[in-house]
Amino acid sequence: MENNLINLTIDNQKVSVPQGSTILEAARFAGIDIPTLCFLKKINEVGDCRVCLVEVEGRRGFATSCIQKVEEGMVVHTNTPSVLEARRVVLDLIISNHKVECLTCVRSGNCELQALAKQFNMTDIQFEGEKVEHEIDDLSPSIVRDFDKCVLCRRCVATCKKVQGVGAIDTINRGFESCISTVENKSLNDVNCTFCGQCIQNCPTGALHEKESIKEVWAKLKDPDTYVVAQTAPAVRAALGEEFGMPIGTNVTGKMVSSLKRLGFDKVFDTNTGADFTIVEEANELIERLQNGGTLPMITSCSPGWVKYIEMNYPDQLAHLSSCKSPHEMFGAIIKTYYAQKEGIDPKNIYVVSVMPCIAKKFERQRTEMQNDGMFDVDSVITTRELARMIKQANIDFTSLEDSEFDNPMGEATGAGAIFGTTGGVMEAALRTAQDTLTGEDLQEINFEEVRGGKGIKRATVNIAGKEIKVVAASGLANAQKIMNEIKEGKADYQFVEIMACPGGCIMGGGQPIKSSKERMDVDVRKLRADCLYSIDEKSTIRKSHENPVLKKIYEEFLENPGSHKAHDLLHTKYQVREKYKI
Repeated sequence: MENNLINLTIDNQKVSVPQGSTILEAARFAGIDIPTLCFLKKINEVGDCRVCLVEVEGRRGFATSCIQKVEEGMVVHTNTPSVLEARRVVLDLIISNHKVECLTCVRSGNCELQALAKQFNMTDIQFEGEKVEHEIDDLSPSIVRDFDKCVLCRRCVATCKKVQGVGAIDTINRGFESCISTVENKSLNDVNCTFCGQCIQNCPTGALHEKESIKEVWAKLKDPDTYVVAQTAPAVRAALGEEFGMPIGTNVTGKMVSSLKRLGFDKVFDTNTGADFTIVEEANELIERLQNGGTLPMITSCSPGWVKYIEMNYPDQLAHLSSCKSPHEMFGAIIKTYYAQKEGIDPKNIYVVSVMPCIAKKFERQRTEMQNDGMFDVDSVITTRELARMIKQANIDFTSLEDSEFDNPMGEATGAGAIFGTTGGVMEAALRTAQDTLTGEDLQEINFEEVRGGKGIKRATVNIAGKEIKVVAASGLANAQKIMNEIKEGKADYQFVEIMACPGGCIMGGGQPIKSSKERMDVDVRKLRADCLYSIDEKSTIRKSHENPVLKKIYEEFLENPGSHKAHDLLHTKYQVREKYKI
């Protein structure tokens, strides 16, 4: 076996693959598709669903291709009549205990079980029988759990445990009573769930989905007495087009703005402007801590899933968190104060809708700390997917829309604000401002390549104004846990830490377009979306947040300067110790 290659035959094709490969991997290498349902590469390779059954010559029964290793000389058949019939029986059994309401399901048209039923021409169900029924869990502000649509693939469990290191859900009971649940079958609202939404991203059906806010937003848009403002996060423009069949990573900023205006929003602003505020305040805070002996390392606070995680798991380390609000919360506060005053609008009549790639923002929006004068900074959060549904409901031909610009004066942002949406971007943007502030110069070397890329943990030492600053960017809560343990045990000497709850950052947030497990094996979704944001940054006229003319004007007229008393009142926040499990 040359170079540890295994030679086998799949559907009469000779294939050579590395030793240790599975039949599924070998088939995909040869361009042969074997259907899967429970399979998630490197996350959930357990062979539970049996949809990927194949025949191996010389063996009794069927082999589960996602876990069966290849062997020298193996002869595999993936589409014999007996294999196809076995898969039909497996699907029949799964569907027989499934709440079949495809016409009204949020995942209709993007459901892996539905796609398999169509592929195998499942026009009737042979094994009709008793179904297990469960109550829908919709108590959290972010996630709805409908177990009657669960296929027990355990992809959500593996994601929550292995990728996020949280373990909020697991399989309970046995046999026909088996189900995915939480400690003592509590609501997700009452356990250690961070509302990151990665379980939704990896669920093949509608068993998990975001808690919709569409009806409330439509009602406000119809109300003539309500001034409805939309703000859109950087990651949304890199993914929204996918909901309309456009290539992954297409920059649809102009069409996104046009669609929001067509929906009836009074103003459409750019959360990237809010990101610029966050960067300036955060860089100022970092410098203050470095120069005045503040708590180090300083850790970013723009990811609400991460903030909830540290509040529950490392409450003794909360002093490390930056006090900065996240960009959309800062921007909401600015809209309801500075902008309201400028336009002569009663802030009580302003309704701010944040379009976010993140479902944890729904939780963050209603935190008691996110208020000013008794009003929440943001009134509603809808995901990228929810915005796509609204556009479709309004019968807008998204791909044919002409591009529009964000409304002034709150639509001008920098390239630094754009890269906020990918892992390492918050840190890079803050370092650009910090180095100019510390040197007093307009430095041209502003790309910090050390913190770019898809690795879950990126460590670097950067030189700013002759001073070496050790930094680390982590994405995914399991990686965050590693960094926090280093800090807690005194093994880390970082000065600045960026943590994003979602692997890859906001571009892979729980509210982004959902890709099937097969799509994610074939395409690097994270890289394509990240490249989109870096491209926006590269093409931007202004690439440093502190050079944003809108910010300069607002500080001059209203906030005074970064870190001022007024800035702290509006743009900064506090945190709270949270119990992992509510009694």
